Amino acid sequence: MALMITDECINCDVCEPECPNEAISPGDEVYEIDPSKCTECVGHYDEPQCMEVCPVDCILVDPEHTETKEELMVKYEHLTGVA
Repeated sequence: MALMITDECINCDVCEPECPNEAISPGDEVYEIDPSKCTECVGHYDEPQCMEVCPVDCILVDPEHTETKEELMVKYEHLTGVA
């Protein structure tokens, strides 16, 4: 499952540098997460780092991009070149 940032985002800039896949970027109104790059930190950390640092808890699982842990690991391997 990829994550998403809700409109409650206060644009505090703490999530973007925490993303090991560079999936987070500034959007028109709030930060956005690219679902093709988001692995929920699988392969990097035990917990999604953006969710850990978000002061307003506006990062949620994106119901439109559901993936298993195995699928997230495959995505991680593809993004990092680890096989």
